[in-house]
Order: sequence, then C-alpha cells, then structure tokens
Amino acid sequence: MLRLAGKITITMEALKVWSSRPLRHLFHVASSSSSSLLPTSKSSTFIRCCSSSSSAAGAAAATTAAVPKQAGRGRRSPAAPNTTSTSDRDAIRAIRLKKVEELRSKGFEPYAYKWDRTHTANQLQEIYKHLENGEESNSENDQVSISGRIVARRAFGKLAFLTLRDDSGTIQLYCEKERLENDQFEQLKSLVDIGDILGASGSIKRTEKGELSVCVNSFLILTKSLLPLPDKFHGLTDVDKRYRQRYVDMIANPEVADVFRKRAKIVSVIRQTVESVGFIEVDTPVLQGAAGGAEARPFITHHNSLGRDLYLRIATELHLKRMLVGGFEKVYEIGRIFRNEGISTRHNPEFTTIEIYEAYSDYESMMNMAEEIVTQCALAVNGKLTVDYQGVEINLERPWRRETMHNLVKEATGIDFIELGNDLNAVKEATFNALNMGPNNQDRHLIEACSSVGHVLNEVFEMVVEPTLVQPTFVLDYPVEISPLAKPHRRHAGLTERFELFICGRELGNAFSELTDPLDQRGRLEEQVKQHNQKREAAISKASDTKDDDDETLYEVTLDEDFLTALEYGMPPASGMGLGVDRLVMLLTNSASIRDVIAFPVLKIQQ
Repeated sequence: MLRLAGKITITMEALKVWSSRPLRHLFHVASSSSSSLLPTSKSSTFIRCCSSSSSAAGAAAATTAAVPKQAGRGRRSPAAPNTTSTSDRDAIRAIRLKKVEELRSKGFEPYAYKWDRTHTANQLQEIYKHLENGEESNSENDQVSISGRIVARRAFGKLAFLTLRDDSGTIQLYCEKERLENDQFEQLKSLVDIGDILGASGSIKRTEKGELSVCVNSFLILTKSLLPLPDKFHGLTDVDKRYRQRYVDMIANPEVADVFRKRAKIVSVIRQTVESVGFIEVDTPVLQGAAGGAEARPFITHHNSLGRDLYLRIATELHLKRMLVGGFEKVYEIGRIFRNEGISTRHNPEFTTIEIYEAYSDYESMMNMAEEIVTQCALAVNGKLTVDYQGVEINLERPWRRETMHNLVKEATGIDFIELGNDLNAVKEATFNALNMGPNNQDRHLIEACSSVGHVLNEVFEMVVEPTLVQPTFVLDYPVEISPLAKPHRRHAGLTERFELFICGRELGNAFSELTDPLDQRGRLEEQVKQHNQKREAAISKASDTKDDDDETLYEVTLDEDFLTALEYGMPPASGMGLGVDRLVMLLTNSASIRDVIAFPVLKIQQ
C-alpha cells in the first residue's frame, strides 16, 4: 500500500490504471522520456512510470497540478472538474507524436515497410513446448524473428517484459539491458508504448515461472501507435463503440476476432459441402433493373451515364434461375443482400446468404442439403453436433423434425385451418376467439389486415408457433398467397411445396420446389404487384395526412419482365434454397446479435 499526502490510501495496482481519474489531481506522472522530475514537497508525491498510459495520464493531469493547493487539502476545486476521456486521449496522442518526431530525429522510421518474420507466436509455443522452466535454447538455429502488437508491458530496472500478440496468439518478450545493442533498452523504456507494433529478434527461453519468451537481442518499432488502447482491466465495454470501432474491439477483446475466424471457416465449409456434390459458384449482379426474388423494400441508386434508377438486389434468386434456363444444372452464390428495412438483433440492412438451385430435384432434396450444410459447419467449428446457444442446448443430430404449417398451428392453437375452408371472415373470427383477441388486443390489427386465409394462417404461425421452434424444424407446405415463386403442392390445393428451417425460434432457411410454369408465374407476380400497390396507395394517402413518409410499403414494385421471358424459354424442374449465413454464424458462435457476426454493421449516425 502507498499513502499519499497523509490522507489518501491507494494500492500499487491502482497506479497502473491510467484512467483512475480520482487520483490524477494528487500526483504527477512524469513522461518516461523526461530527463528530470519536478521538485517535490512533503505534501505531494511524484511517481515515475515507464508505461505510456501512465505517462500520458500524467501529462493530462499536469495542467491541474496546482488544483490541490488552491482548493485545500482533501477538497476538489469546482472550477477544475475531472479530466475527460477525450482530453486524456488528446494528451496521450500529443506525447506519442513527439515520440514519432524523436524516432525520426534518431534516424528510425516509425512506419516500416516490412519485417522478415521466421515464426508466429503460436508456432514458437508449439516448437518449444518441451523447454523446461529456466531452460534456454540459444544455438544459431534457435534465433527467431517475430512481430506483432504490444498489449502489455512491465519494467523493473534493467529488465522489461512485453507481451506481443500476433494473429496466432501471444508470446512474451524478455528484454535485458545487457543483451540489447547500444542504447536500445533505454529506447524501449522511453519510446515503446502499449499498442505499438514491434519486430523483435533473439533466442528462446522459458522463464523460471514457466513463461515461454523471446530473449530480445534487437527490436524495431514497425508501427507507432498514436492512440491508447482500452485499459486491460476493463477492456472495451461500450457496446456501441465496439461496433463502430471494430478494429479496437478486436484488439481489446481477442475473442471477437475468433468469431470472425469461425465465420470464415463456416463460409469455407459451405463452399466445400456444396461443391463436393457438383455445384458451381456463379456471380449475379448487385445492381438490378427490377428488385425481385423477395418481398422487401430495396435500396435505390441512380446511374448517371445510363440516366436510370437501379436497385441493389434483395435476393439472388431470379438471376440464378436464369442460369438454370441457360443450361447449368447445379449453381449457387454466396452473396451480399441489401434490404432497406429495420435494424434489430436479427436484421442488418446488408447481410449474407447462400442461394442454391438444383435442376431435376424437389424441395425434399433441399431439406437434405440444409441438414448437410449445417451439420458439416457445426463439426468444423465446434467438433460436435450439440450447440449451446444463449444457455439452450441445440441438438443438430439428423434427421430433423419435419411438420406442416397447418399441423403446427393446430397443435399450438387448436385452430384447424383446413376445416375452416376459404371463408375469410369466419377464419378471422375463429382466430380472435382461439387467441382471446378482444377489440383492444394489440395484435388484433395484424389479423384484421390479412387479405386471405393463407395470410391469416401465416400470421398466426409467426405470432404463436415460430418462437417455440427451438430445436431444428422444417416447417412444410406454405399457403400459395405468400409463396409466389414456389410450385403448387402436388397433393393439397392452395398450398405450395415450400419449407422454412427454424432453429432457436429463428428462420434460418427458405426453400421451394421451384415454379417453372411461366403463365402461372406471371399471374402470381402480377397479383403480388397489385396487392402491394393497393397497400402503397393507402400508405401514400395516410402519409399525406400525417406527413409521415417512412412507411415500408411506400416503395414501388415492378415486374421483372426479363425473368418471365427467360421462363418462357423453359426452365427444368428444380429446387432452390436460401440460407442465412449470418444467422448460421450466430448459432454456431453463440452470438446474441447479428451485429456480433458482421464485422462492420450498419449503425445509426453517432450524435
């Protein structure tokens, strides 16, 4: 323990934390490159620290060094509030900029062109795992060269320990004054800060405490960091800042980078899985003349040279089907999709899907493909088929449950939509009674707005059944009204051969036996456009009364005439599936929000 000014007691550990603002006005922390300390008195204590964060905090506190005297012992001047984090950062940046100048004045370039590295940190840990405590390998063959970011440092007289992290892991740098050439030890103490990227060369030893270390003979600052990292005790905990500055998030929280490594592995395994059975990856346009393949609000842009508006794609479906018309039989695309809709823990305006299309197959084939993709990814990332997602154990062992939408709704609510028939008013009344939806129920308007029995069925499913589908479940045979691109069911009128895959109450995949009849397809799409335009006209009328133009039905929908033309040339019988890559990564990495698995998610403008 250390007692300051006879009144304040702090621990030595607390002195390591530059952000401990209540202590700053009590002492001055001199820059490690300073040649002298300010004179002291009996009532004040001066502490010299080697770490850059302490140095900078001292610089930030220096402007208020006189405050304790003016305010009296034990009191804080109301005219001098605590230093803000912004001024701390500015002070640290100013100090580090001076270090950049000092390095250049000594003939060193603080932003290097390259570094010849012989090993990664993880490779060294593996190669020298046999070393006993206190043992050193310093033969010519054991001279190594590594590089990475400094994430921790301690200095004791003529000895300093630095923790270096690279893409593979961490390793300790063991820096003795006698080993380093010229005045490099003093340069290390005065010019190297946490956050700097270093290259270091030397031999390998394991310390008496068992820490594998590089005994540094020489080092070079490869990149001088100007801004401080979050302190190691608290990390970067501001969720909004973590998403806005993902690069800092990955430095401060290494497990975040692991999520994106797993994401890369998942995408790679998806490719391997589908290509192993003959699928070919193709590219389809992001900029499209008509936004088709889904019912979603598109982003609109303008091409100046062509003098026309274009849409960012809301699905890859219609162009992949054109590939089937052209003669390809197994195609897929992993691509970015853009939808100008709401943001939530499950939705981001741009997201990644894989869409797969196979000629001469039906939606049964896509169920098998979905099981194969998800299980292979789970094994590759986690080594097992049980997944812990937010405290719930998910069993991915095949086969997965397969049940119709009608049966699931009947099980959950008692409503038999097949018996009720096509009387829309009777169906709505039965739904109100079964779900106890009185006139004041907040969800009643969702049922009232439904334009068909199929829409009511789907609305009840989404409200009541969907959240309960925790274990993998294929929901089969959707109403034709909400499935304009799916083939009519071969046994049940009014239904389609379509399924959606649900895990943890979330839709993960959507698939059809694809509609190939060009006349049926035209009729369904025209009806979809008609219904949308009716909603759009009502929304425009409402917007003019309320001056609210943010309704998601205000966008215009047009037919993709070229797609309909392609179908008239003939598309073979086929099945197709879209699978959400982001949601699959969420599941397999136990991530609660889609923003946790997208490196740079779309966010609101920071005020």
